[in-house]
Amino acid sequence: MKLSESIKPISYLKAHASELIREISDEHKTLIITQNGEPKVIVQDLESYEQTQESLALLKMLAQSSKSKREGNYRTIKQSFRNLRVCIKELK
Repeated sequence: MKLSESIKPISYLKAHASELIREISDEHKTLIITQNGEPKVIVQDLESYEQTQESLALLKMLAQSSKSKREGNYRTIKQSFRNLRVCIKELK
């Protein structure tokens, strides 16, 4: 998808809303809407939005894991399983 084809003025969105929604949804496109010649908002299908949010969440988890490891805030697998066994014994 060419970026130049995905930029539309707000007047175009107003005049062709249902057509654009169908196209964006069917083709998983992202549309940039301009106002007074400047980009203002992005319109995209729900599936693409959800995928983006999931990717961001995973990246945040990876960043937090790296930070925790650098700071020494982690347990080895051996320690984790040892703690689980202790918890399980306490429940019995």
